[in-house]
Amino acid sequence: MPADFPPLLLWPLVAILGLCLGSFVNVVIARLPPMLMRQWHVEARAALQMDVDPEVAELPKVNLATPGSHCPNCAANIAWHDNIPLLGYLKRRGRCAHCSQPISARYPLIELAGGVLAVAVVALHGATLASLALIGACLTLLALAVIDLRTQLLPDVLTLPLLWAGLLYQLFFQPWQLPSAVIGAVAGYSVLWAFYWLFKLITGKEGMGYGDFKLLAALGAWLGWPLLPLLLILSAGVGAVIGSIVQLTIPRLRGMPLPFGPFLALAGWIALLYGAPLMAAYRSLLLS
Repeated sequence: MPADFPPLLLWPLVAILGLCLGSFVNVVIARLPPMLMRQWHVEARAALQMDVDPEVAELPKVNLATPGSHCPNCAANIAWHDNIPLLGYLKRRGRCAHCSQPISARYPLIELAGGVLAVAVVALHGATLASLALIGACLTLLALAVIDLRTQLLPDVLTLPLLWAGLLYQLFFQPWQLPSAVIGAVAGYSVLWAFYWLFKLITGKEGMGYGDFKLLAALGAWLGWPLLPLLLILSAGVGAVIGSIVQLTIPRLRGMPLPFGPFLALAGWIALLYGAPLMAAYRSLLLS
């Protein structure tokens, strides 16, 4: 950022960038799972030498670019002025302009989360290219957390690019950390892989999915191996507390598995934003 750039303009620009990127995260969350389901269906039937199910073939093809934004209830196109992040939702009071049906509050909340994450990254790490990369990582974690919460899927199309982006981030911005990042990626995957098989051998059940392994590997690439124990402690601790509250307060969810991805994402946000202070406090705790 140029030295003569007005600081008062920086924060609105960062917030607007985060809101707009949060709006795109909404598109990814809504469209990526059905896109993958359709692709897997077609590939599975092709592998079995079967024709594509006619009902699937007749479904409208959706990708991240088309069709344009539309109401999830009546499918009417949303006007550009109603599609402005956060403001469009508030303008229409959370209802479609055509059918007047309520639109989920998830959309403005995710846009708001994008704005908050972008401002937090720049406030803590400065207005740099490295911060732009960190914003991308935080928003990818946001998409993964919500997708996992809704579908119990952590798509490779998000986790693997996040892993490679973490290694490239270290290469370009912190090359002295690259060995730690490579070890972090390997160790992150291996730790949860080992836990998965140990749990399965003892209980006969699967405690988590392979997507969790890849997500922790990606976080290991972004943060380096020394932060992995803290990530696991944070994610497991928060997961245990929230899981207990959900089991006690929502009877219909008792006995149902909770996805681990959102808790890994939450721990990842904390570490990406406050990694250095957390690591210093963690080391002092170990040495005390």
